Amino acid sequence: MRDRLVVVGAGAVGSAIAWAAARERVAGEVVLVDPDPGSGASRVAGGMLAPISEAWPGEREVLELGAASLARWPAFAEAVAQDAGRPVGLRREGTVQVALDAADVADLDRVAEHLRAWGREVERLSGRAVRRLEPALGPAVRAGLAVPDDLAVDNRALLAALSDAGRARGVVVERRRVERVVDDGVRVTGVELDDGVLEADRVVVAAGAWSAALHPVLAERVRPVKGEILRVRARRTSLPPPSRTVRAAVSGRPVYAVPRDGGRLVVGATQYEAGFDPDVLVGGVRDLVADVERVLPGIADYALEETAASFRPGTDDNLPLLGAVGPAGLVAATGHGRNGMLLVAVTVDAVAAVLRGEALPDEARPAAADRSAAARP
Repeated sequence: MRDRLVVVGAGAVGSAIAWAAARERVAGEVVLVDPDPGSGASRVAGGMLAPISEAWPGEREVLELGAASLARWPAFAEAVAQDAGRPVGLRREGTVQVALDAADVADLDRVAEHLRAWGREVERLSGRAVRRLEPALGPAVRAGLAVPDDLAVDNRALLAALSDAGRARGVVVERRRVERVVDDGVRVTGVELDDGVLEADRVVVAAGAWSAALHPVLAERVRPVKGEILRVRARRTSLPPPSRTVRAAVSGRPVYAVPRDGGRLVVGATQYEAGFDPDVLVGGVRDLVADVERVLPGIADYALEETAASFRPGTDDNLPLLGAVGPAGLVAATGHGRNGMLLVAVTVDAVAAVLRGEALPDEARPAAADRSAAARP
């Protein structure tokens, strides 16, 4: 066997790792294994690259890891686009975060205070000022924050570009299901498929919410967190959609609308601790429609093109699992939760460093996959 690296999971994280590993030639052969590449949480994602507007008091390490990844995103996007020969759909218009009732305004101000204490500047706006910035916002919006540095990406354009970039760099794609990672008690020896074992010198587990089932060292450390989204399109007679990502709190419930080309928006996202329940619920769609319509009233005239549900890989401390763990040759790249798209860029750098035999970069150390249970809340 040649020096073979197997990456399990062909979402954005796994596809990006396989592409980067082949690009940097950290293995003689890079094999990406997934029965249906690009079909999981990455396909359903909103695509927000928003560590600032996602920030919440008590999650300083989550913010810092996200900010480190955001800083890498432009170079990452350019490199993928160059190898793929197509753009990845990076959007630079920024984000506005808005609040409707008094309690949500108080939460917005609390987040702004914490961000300033952490050295992250945001611009506090009145309801009138934020509506001037984004005329699609409705009269119920009472306050806002302008976050110009938060970006967004078209998740499906990114998945297509990563597929083409990996192919250009020689990544071998196996459309098969991995049952578990195999090891001899000391180091990994391959992955078990439904019809045999694919031998490997090293294995990267990037299977999202399904990662916990692939090796005992990951058991109970990653869980599925269900989320639902809507994809809508402005019709000829509709009011134009916002140009920026809009995030809002509506009676405490988060909702977002992320622009896409062609007058489209991705609206999300519900969040349930419901195991692997694949159904889109009527109640979830109802809540999303009701909440986003209070923020963007004109959306009532939009065409509903798609509803979808998938599973974010959640962890106890909202930090991913990155780097070497368990037997020699096993590397984790999972548990990214709601920040999967954002954290792709820093994850690629962290995993590439480990595959080269280096330590995790400093900014990724809080997310080390082998961090002790005592360090996790």
